[in-house]
Amino acid sequence: MRLLIISHTPHYHSDEGIVGWGPTVRELDYLAALFDQVTHVAVGYPGHPPASALPYKASNLRVRLLAPAGGESWRDKLGILTAYPAYARVLREEMSRADAVHVRCPANISLLALWLLGRMPAPRYRWVKFAGNWQPDSREPWSYRLQRRWLAENRHRGVVTVNGRWPQQPAHVYTFDNPCLTDEEIDQGGALAAARQFRLPAELLFVGELNEGKGVGRVLRVAQALRARGIPFRLRLLGDGPDRPRYEAWARDKGLSEVSFLGWIPRAEVARYYAAAHFILLPSRSEGWPKVLSEAMAYGVVPVAAAVSSIPQILGETGAGVALPTDDVEGMAGAIASFVANPDTWAAAGRAGVAAAPRFTYRAYQAAVAGLFAGAWGVWLSSAAEREQAQSVVAVVAPEAGTVLPYSSNGYH
Repeated sequence: MRLLIISHTPHYHSDEGIVGWGPTVRELDYLAALFDQVTHVAVGYPGHPPASALPYKASNLRVRLLAPAGGESWRDKLGILTAYPAYARVLREEMSRADAVHVRCPANISLLALWLLGRMPAPRYRWVKFAGNWQPDSREPWSYRLQRRWLAENRHRGVVTVNGRWPQQPAHVYTFDNPCLTDEEIDQGGALAAARQFRLPAELLFVGELNEGKGVGRVLRVAQALRARGIPFRLRLLGDGPDRPRYEAWARDKGLSEVSFLGWIPRAEVARYYAAAHFILLPSRSEGWPKVLSEAMAYGVVPVAAAVSSIPQILGETGAGVALPTDDVEGMAGAIASFVANPDTWAAAGRAGVAAAPRFTYRAYQAAVAGLFAGAWGVWLSSAAEREQAQSVVAVVAPEAGTVLPYSSNGYH
């Protein structure tokens, strides 16, 4: 089967060929194993790729790059309209060749893709991943709201996968876990977590782009609140962004010598920071389900995060961490202080995270995607992974429920 992927993922030319945003590249490498041919239409940017970029490993995946458009100013945003005709020509051409399409929302290019799918007969199988908050409490860009409405109304005539479970969730909208872990990482994380004990100082970690949307300013204020409580700690921030100098200056001005800004760390090296951390902080304004939380949980790290989107649902049902209002800096500091005062409670949350982590593996993701196609369209995807596990149980999504049920050669159970 030929799959077309349409996304806003930034790509760059490098000595290794075309590289893209690492977490997405890893996910799509595993997705490609389920299909014969994969084409990824995305946006290519000039200049040197960031340290977070990775090359693809899947030999059956090709990337077709579009010129960048958009930006912060109104002039830049108007540039999106002038770019749309060229984008539309490429998307129509690739859609006519594909058997299935996977659109990753929300983004400007995905808005165009949804509009085209509402008017084109091909491809037959249509799967949209909405990576943001499916039922946000705060105001979002108009394009996000429009895409969510079109998807809820099924104007693309396909299925949608979202993070979390929601009231009045339409029958064509399925709950999916966001993948980010290999089986090897699960084994490594579990082994390291089993040997750990809580000792001061409390080791805090942030992983992501350094901006206010991700809550870096609030992370620093949590550190300030911990100092005021007299709790020994260290905070490491892995990531970068234009606002980094401002955050570094703020931390220096407040005398937070416990805070270290380490920049982007290669994916293979991030594990040692997870292995050393007690808590991961993520007081974001908006998320779907952040992959960094799953990665940290696999190593027994306890999330203290914002109660947005599916975060409170998953942390609540697993018992792996704490979700609080985004701006509740004192509440987050208090939660950490409570864990510090009760190390057994911290250890129990860490064990719960390790136990929950396998649901976020690429293996589970492949099974869920195979189940989605089987449940929604009666199509069994042919793949190396399926052939190797032909006798094993795979997950099939029940269309009427939007949940995962085990499936074997004997049927649903």
